[in-house]
Amino acid sequence: MPKVISLSEKESIGLLGYGLVGTALAQRVMAAGWSVLAYDPAAEARGRIEAAGATWGAGEAEVAARCSCLLLSLPGPAEVATVVDRVLPVVRGGSLIVDTTTGDPDSAATAARRLRGEGAHYLDATLGGSSRQIAAGEGMVMCGGSAEAFAAVEPLLRSFAATVFHTGEAGSGSSMKLVLNLVLGLQRAVLAEGLEFARSCGIDPGLALAVLRAGPAYSRAMDSKGRKMLDEDFTPEARLAQHWKDVDLIQKQGRAHGASLPLTDVHEMLLRAAAEAGWGASDNSAIIKVFQRSLIHSHSDSNPRKLIE
Repeated sequence: MPKVISLSEKESIGLLGYGLVGTALAQRVMAAGWSVLAYDPAAEARGRIEAAGATWGAGEAEVAARCSCLLLSLPGPAEVATVVDRVLPVVRGGSLIVDTTTGDPDSAATAARRLRGEGAHYLDATLGGSSRQIAAGEGMVMCGGSAEAFAAVEPLLRSFAATVFHTGEAGSGSSMKLVLNLVLGLQRAVLAEGLEFARSCGIDPGLALAVLRAGPAYSRAMDSKGRKMLDEDFTPEARLAQHWKDVDLIQKQGRAHGASLPLTDVHEMLLRAAAEAGWGASDNSAIIKVFQRSLIHSHSDSNPRKLIE
């Protein structure tokens, strides 16, 4: 296996995927001194990439041929598999592929195996935090991959994350991200339900949020999503539909490993209801809209599936 390349010379970092998170990653990486060569197939991406001070790459293969370290920020594992197909013929021996996409652990392990065959090192460096938090340097990374590769990319990871964990071999970062998203998503859903419960009881939801933040029920979701819920400011920092995809991945992994996930099953139904009501492209704090439906407040059936039918 070729030796892992060094990032000490501040060479160009390749970035594939320039959505909300990809844009935040580019900002942080360039602020740390690296230049960025980026590509995204979206029609409007080139203008956004060049306006941010990054260089436009004509496609995945060109970026991979010119950069020995690639950052992937893609919608899901299917897109990662497509990108791996396109970069395999040109990837350099010793290259680092740092995949920040939320995916399933099996797909991450497959990508690592395929790239290892070409002498490249794959890490599933999954992210904790919204695009706003990542842009502010407040995110977290849970990174799976070899110890040697992790040591090589750690300076890059710390350019956009306040906290970095090495979780083990490739695939373990994706597993840990699903655990994180399970808990975080349920915290948002509980907060939304609690705020609407307070409203139904005649309590000012703003006061309820202040009490919750001050007491033993506190979670950081209250800081990042509480005001957005109350102000109905659903400008996306992390889209609801994307979390719905994440929950589907959690359920698939749960079935594969025999895990019991009853709360996640209810959460999936709530997210589906929100998406089908037109909130999928909004911030994930828009889950509060589901709890504002009179059907949920008045329905007496104990079957959670019927609450959103």
